[in-house]
Amino acid sequence: MDLNYKVFGSGPPVVILHGLFGMLDNLQVLARRFEQSGYMVYLIDQRDHGRSPHTHEFDYHVLGADLHDFLESQWLHQIVLIGHSMGGKTAMQYAADYNTDIRRLIVVDIAPKRYPGGHELVFDALNAVNLSTLQSRQEAENILRAYLHDEGTVQFLMKNLSRNKEGGFEWKMNLPLLQKSYPNIIGEVEIQHPVDIDTLFIRGEKSNYITDEDIREIPRLFPHAVFETIPGAGHWVHVDAPDALFQSILRFIET
Repeated sequence: MDLNYKVFGSGPPVVILHGLFGMLDNLQVLARRFEQSGYMVYLIDQRDHGRSPHTHEFDYHVLGADLHDFLESQWLHQIVLIGHSMGGKTAMQYAADYNTDIRRLIVVDIAPKRYPGGHELVFDALNAVNLSTLQSRQEAENILRAYLHDEGTVQFLMKNLSRNKEGGFEWKMNLPLLQKSYPNIIGEVEIQHPVDIDTLFIRGEKSNYITDEDIREIPRLFPHAVFETIPGAGHWVHVDAPDALFQSILRFIET
């Protein structure tokens, strides 16, 4: 799997994974902060997202294997691994399946549990955009707004719309496969034994992705887990409170 990636800076390695419908560009501000603090940062497009290849298989064991192969190919060891949302589940699955070469693990606003869903309307909105007849980006935005009433979500999704070689439009993400694999995406991380890695779980104060009950249950799988809540932030912690998120992670990895 030839994953698309970008590298910033030099120093101890930090690897950052994006969430569902995301891409590495979403986390460049965070990467630049670590670069300025003396770290070498790898931002990765996970398979079927961004500019990484489209495939026919999508679950967390596969994503974890992709990450393992990538780290081996780049000779990366003793990494700080950061994952947001779906990327956090990938990071947890990698830690469970390989449990090597992670110096610190940071999981941003996701728990290892199965979730009830919630992206169905997003899939409906994306599928309502007829790429074969689409004339402009504005037309796509208007269609998404008709389904989704959050401008931030609309603009986030619009980052996936690009021109193809024929001059038409295409989605960067593999929309059909992601929709087909959605039960895997919202599914639990399969962990057979406790993960013996220092792990920081960060949640947004306004988000319900990590509940108080989750905080009581997570140490059963991650016995060295610590938790932090970022005031005023929702699920997209890196957008709502970038400075607080960076400082929280920096404190954790430098102590």
